[in-house]
Amino acid sequence: MKRTSLFVALLVVFTMVLAACAPAATPEPTAVPEPTAMPEPTATPELLDIVDTAVADGRFTTLAAALGAAELIDTLKGEGPFTVFAPTDDAFAALPEGTVESLLLPENKQALTDILTYHVVAGKVMAADVTALTSATTVLGKDVAIKVDMGNVYINEAKVIITDIETSNGVIHVIDAVLLPPSEEAAESNTIVDVAVADGRFTTLVAAVEAAGLVETLSGEGPFTVFAPTDDAFAALPAGTVESLLLPENKQALTDILTYHVVSGKVMAADVVTLTSATTVLGKDLTITVKDGKVFLNDTVEVIITDVEASNGVIHVIDAVLLPPQ
Repeated sequence: MKRTSLFVALLVVFTMVLAACAPAATPEPTAVPEPTAMPEPTATPELLDIVDTAVADGRFTTLAAALGAAELIDTLKGEGPFTVFAPTDDAFAALPEGTVESLLLPENKQALTDILTYHVVAGKVMAADVTALTSATTVLGKDVAIKVDMGNVYINEAKVIITDIETSNGVIHVIDAVLLPPSEEAAESNTIVDVAVADGRFTTLVAAVEAAGLVETLSGEGPFTVFAPTDDAFAALPAGTVESLLLPENKQALTDILTYHVVSGKVMAADVVTLTSATTVLGKDLTITVKDGKVFLNDTVEVIITDVEASNGVIHVIDAVLLPPQ
């Protein structure tokens, strides 16, 4: 019995020694995580051509209709590149009543084509380059004037309100008025008086020039620099003043006021700002001051638009009527 117990004890010890000397179990391999898929890069949307860009925008429905009526869609969907000064629907709506409807008639196709091609310049001219120019030749073959005034860019008298809308075949700059090409007759006669009449904001000034008998003078060779008050400027005078000045018996007083707005020679804005005074055709001086980047005549009358060129001089627009010192 003792011998059996001893054998069992030895067997247990031997089993434990074997277990201690056995090699450790090989661990199961850790699963390698699947690599996370990288997101696909977002594709840059393709640029549309000039026509499709205008249609997609929604503010150029009249322009799009006009391009269709003039059969210019294929041209402006072509390779180009083109620079388009695009009038908004509001710009077309500001034309005299019935003008757009008339231009869209088949019999007026040539006139419509002339107007539309007067808004297009060959090549892609970005805003930074536009501001460095003073004019550009349109696809119509006639020039548009370009000027920068008080930080705004104007094409003729239309203000550029949005720039650099890039397309696959050029660029669009948005303007707030429709550009009307000059007629052959207007191109030959573009004097200070012609420009003032055509502008539409100087009806009182034109009437005053006629009443004073100065039309022929200001249509002459010149050159002249005219500081031109707008209709609003004349309307700001005391009630009855304009009506009184237009009477024949007050012709001399009216002539004195008008010639106080005229300087001999063509003085562009860049030169005006270097002066402190200028002698008018009346023989009396205007004072010139620059305050906060704005130009004032006689301290209170502000120059609001500059360098409206004419064949015999230049017009600078002012916001009040200049009254000569007594």
